[in-house]
Amino acid sequence: MRLLILTLFWVLALTASGMAQQVSIELGKSPVPINQYYTVSVKLQGDQLKEYTPFPEIEGFKKSTRYSSEKTVTVGGVTNIIRTYTQNYAPLEEGDFVLKPFTMKVNGVTVQSQGMAIKVVPMQANTQQGPNLPDLITKQDEQVPASEEIEFVDKDDNAFLTLYTTKDKVYVGEGVGVTLYFYLAEEDQRLLDFHDFANQITGIIRQIKQPNVWEEMFEFSEITPENVTVKGEPYLRFRLYEAVLYPINLQALTFPQLQLKMIKYKVAKTPNLLTEDRQEGFKIFYSRERRVEVIELPPHPLRNVVSVGNYTLQESISRKQVAVNKSFTYVFEVAGEGNLDAVMPPAPIVPAGLEYYPPDVRQDVVRRSGRISGSKSFSYAILPREPGTYNLNNTLEWIYFNPTTAAYDTLRPTLQVRVTGARDSDALVLSRDLGSFYNIIDNEDNTLRSLHFFDEIKRNTNLILVVLLLVSAFVFLKNKA
Repeated sequence: MRLLILTLFWVLALTASGMAQQVSIELGKSPVPINQYYTVSVKLQGDQLKEYTPFPEIEGFKKSTRYSSEKTVTVGGVTNIIRTYTQNYAPLEEGDFVLKPFTMKVNGVTVQSQGMAIKVVPMQANTQQGPNLPDLITKQDEQVPASEEIEFVDKDDNAFLTLYTTKDKVYVGEGVGVTLYFYLAEEDQRLLDFHDFANQITGIIRQIKQPNVWEEMFEFSEITPENVTVKGEPYLRFRLYEAVLYPINLQALTFPQLQLKMIKYKVAKTPNLLTEDRQEGFKIFYSRERRVEVIELPPHPLRNVVSVGNYTLQESISRKQVAVNKSFTYVFEVAGEGNLDAVMPPAPIVPAGLEYYPPDVRQDVVRRSGRISGSKSFSYAILPREPGTYNLNNTLEWIYFNPTTAAYDTLRPTLQVRVTGARDSDALVLSRDLGSFYNIIDNEDNTLRSLHFFDEIKRNTNLILVVLLLVSAFVFLKNKA
């Protein structure tokens, strides 16, 4: 009865407006006896079913037969043909189940269903089959496998899995980009789907990880295909993992053969409207092993501590002219491509007349197109104590190794500051370095004092005040007499 009411409502809606929806999805009733089918139907007005995506899977049910029906409605001289294509689902056991929200594409039109809760109840005896009730499940239905109803063939696919590295050889500390791609020819999209991807990619990443590297991993919340061309043919490229690795020693980076299990569909040899046109199976794709050699930096006194990358210096100063004892700020910013976490601040060579304070550090990293770039700035507060002109290139320098030129290079400031005013001897005395704690002991009073020293002072002070008050009172009374 519920299906009949829904059908009549759908027909009336179509006749009420020529712009009514041409395709719709209709769900069966609940509760459903375990010896009856639950149904999902696709309805079309005025058109044949030409192409469609598969009906949804329902946990606790098995897809069974399909059937079609046709209804002709004439209203006001206008005839509409309503065709219904129904998928039967056989319940496997009693209980509560859920048909999750799903979409289907029918004749190029995408239709949605919100799903529903389904309750499977015990078998109903002497059930009368009417025209609007699903068929009873028979033992013959349960015994006929789908593979006997239609023949499926395994079509060749154009797809492959590859681990790509930007370089085959790097210096210690130099970055190498590592990306895992899955390529799929555009015409083969209906042949392959991802299977249990979250669990698979966790295991794959575990195999890609290297023990002796600093890793900068690119994060993305979803896997979306890119349109690329391979040997003149259009492909979809899925980026499954991406990172830049910086080796910290001479151990080579070795990547094993990786594997990805995909859903591979067989297609119906002679498709028809009453059966599935695809049959689900699996196929495993393999990537090739990869190896990246790591070579040592050329000889240099700082070979084991310098940063590696392509860097430039960007600098700024808050004031180019400043008075004695008035601080200013100088920013030494290293910008470029490399492992910015490994960039350490340059140690100042402090000249007489200037005082450097530990820098504030700021780091900005950009991850884009498989590359790590950005900047790291060191902001020094400097206090001048003596007048004069100071070239800052004599106070700071930062040495690094450039893998592009295979040579060491040095970044030095180009700015200078002019300090005006007279030398402040008092300030120099206050600012003199007294050395460590043990060096200034001789300058301090080391006389032992009682823990109650200040209490005794307070008590003696109070006694003096009392005596003074008594003397004052005595003098006042004497004068009055």
